[in-house]
Amino acid sequence: MDTFHESGGIDHRRRHFFGAAALTFAATQLGMNGLTYAQSNAPKSAPLPTIKTGTNTSFGPLKQIDAGVLNIGYAEAGPADGSPVILLHGWPYDIYSFVEVAPLLAAAGYRVIVPFVRGYGTTRFLSNETPRNGQQAVLAVDAIALMDALKIEKAVIGGFDWGGRSANIMAALWPERCKALVSVSGYLIGNQEAGKAPLPPSAELQWWYLFYFATERGRQGYDKYRREFSKLIWRIASPQWNFDDATFDRSATAFDNPDHVAIVIDNYRWRIGLADGEAKYDDLEKRLAQAPVISVPTITMEGDANGAPHSEPSAYANKFSGKYEHRNIKGGIGHNLPQEAPQAFAQAIIDAAR
Repeated sequence: MDTFHESGGIDHRRRHFFGAAALTFAATQLGMNGLTYAQSNAPKSAPLPTIKTGTNTSFGPLKQIDAGVLNIGYAEAGPADGSPVILLHGWPYDIYSFVEVAPLLAAAGYRVIVPFVRGYGTTRFLSNETPRNGQQAVLAVDAIALMDALKIEKAVIGGFDWGGRSANIMAALWPERCKALVSVSGYLIGNQEAGKAPLPPSAELQWWYLFYFATERGRQGYDKYRREFSKLIWRIASPQWNFDDATFDRSATAFDNPDHVAIVIDNYRWRIGLADGEAKYDDLEKRLAQAPVISVPTITMEGDANGAPHSEPSAYANKFSGKYEHRNIKGGIGHNLPQEAPQAFAQAIIDAAR
């Protein structure tokens, strides 16, 4: 889980812990440079056919490709010459978050690529010597490397949780590679210095696992109970999502990756300055620490029952300077929005691409 819930107003330190903008609601309404906050004026595509969630439960055979420091496992759907879409998952989830989004987009003519993040599923490091680094910049670099390996010059990028942050970073640092962006929970770019700042106790409580992961006991505990831990997070983050054991088990196999624990622990320790990133990414992190504005066309989304910490849309609306729209998805939709509301997520991808 990655985003932050604002309770009792917007707290300055809370916003900057996750890179959200420092602005009031009134400033948001008055200073958006023509952005459309509630509804875009762009023409909408025809709505997708209605599907029953849970209908599609599998991808075709997975593919593997060397990309950067990884051999990346990924699912692919749709015509090879279709307009590319890259979909990025978070923690503790995997590519099955998009198992029903992908066929909807494929049927609409898109080429859909859904990769396992480093430390998940069939993605592996090419060298035992490569640091098992989970800092924010490197996950986005992995996605750019995948695009390079697949010879994809430009794509619509969509994601949630870790994947939403990576999608934000790609759009901010490599806008020429991003046709459009769909980001659940909005603007997620952060920095280590802000991450070191203490939060009010009620806010810290929501990040209990951050403290657990900071300890050796936490690392060992996550390693030993990674499935139990992940299922708990699913329930907390999506309190109204009645997923069954089969749904969870399909994703849980991705956590058996030999590098999974190392990547997860490093990701969360890095955020609060307990783990050093690789020096070769320092320049990227310095740029990200400035909370760069995202200029590509963007749709942000939020479920009405997201139990994970997350910011209010008004806190980040001014971080998007291009065509922009925010969508609230109703119906008890939690943190894993693409899997809980695949039709709404797929429609957002199509509309953002237009």
